[in-house]
Amino acid sequence: MAEQVTFRGWPHCRRLSNGTVDLIVTTDVGPRVVRYGFEGEDNILCEVRDEDGLTGRDSWYTFGGHRLWHSPEANPRTYQPDNAPVPFDDGDRSIVLKPSIEVATGIQKQLEVSLDPTGTGVTVTHRLTNRGVWPVRLAAWAVTVMAPGGVEVIPQTLVDTGLLPNRCVALWPYACMDDARVHWGGRFVVLHQDPTAKPPFKLGLTDEAGWAAYFNKHSLFIKRFPFVPGEAYPDFGVNYESYTTDFMLEMETLSPLRTLEPGESVEHIESWLLVADVSFPGDSEDDIAAVLRDCCHLDLGGARQRI
Repeated sequence: MAEQVTFRGWPHCRRLSNGTVDLIVTTDVGPRVVRYGFEGEDNILCEVRDEDGLTGRDSWYTFGGHRLWHSPEANPRTYQPDNAPVPFDDGDRSIVLKPSIEVATGIQKQLEVSLDPTGTGVTVTHRLTNRGVWPVRLAAWAVTVMAPGGVEVIPQTLVDTGLLPNRCVALWPYACMDDARVHWGGRFVVLHQDPTAKPPFKLGLTDEAGWAAYFNKHSLFIKRFPFVPGEAYPDFGVNYESYTTDFMLEMETLSPLRTLEPGESVEHIESWLLVADVSFPGDSEDDIAAVLRDCCHLDLGGARQRI
């Protein structure tokens, strides 16, 4: 059962722990997961210190941590303030957060976080429900904001399609392909979070493998997510996106696009894993593959790679 704690200035937070890792969600704003890490050690999620404890404002705030959005991105649709208290239900080893309906969009978000009884595994279930009076086309968009200083590894599709293309890459207007933070490899795209580099960079990929990794603070964070072949995805058809600036890096996964009739929902599930005592081995793809395989029993051999 979760315990109530104060964290980062928010007095009404719920903490789950299994003795190995702990996870904290705040019910003062959100829904947001604001901490995940080994007990007594660093938070692997970003903490935006000048936004600690903020509530009840009319603007949208980053806050850090993990959040649920809906795609495609637009302002003001995407940036609806989530600064009000969030109703919640505690389970045995889980917490369900169900904020009020977004007045401007008619969409209701729901975030369910479950911690495995042992180990480091977390299951995060994202649900969007159309509470409006007309159909809405959208995708669930799960955004994990990582602490600075790390290195992200995104697998590339390896299937041989002969004379036809085998992957999609999306780039945003402010993204330069020669940005020193990104390495376009043959097996992986590697993105370094640089605390001294403020200009933003964002890319999207067709991630058929259904995983992405982030090395930081002598640990390795893996998030897994479904990829559905043949489905339509946002942003030129990508199911994985990453954004970085000077204070954080975002690991973003997307569900297929759905047209929700009033009362209908879409669900998107992520699995998280945290591995201790692992450091980024350098930009050699062979070294990266060896670490991922040895630490996570990761199959790197094909188009439908899975952890």
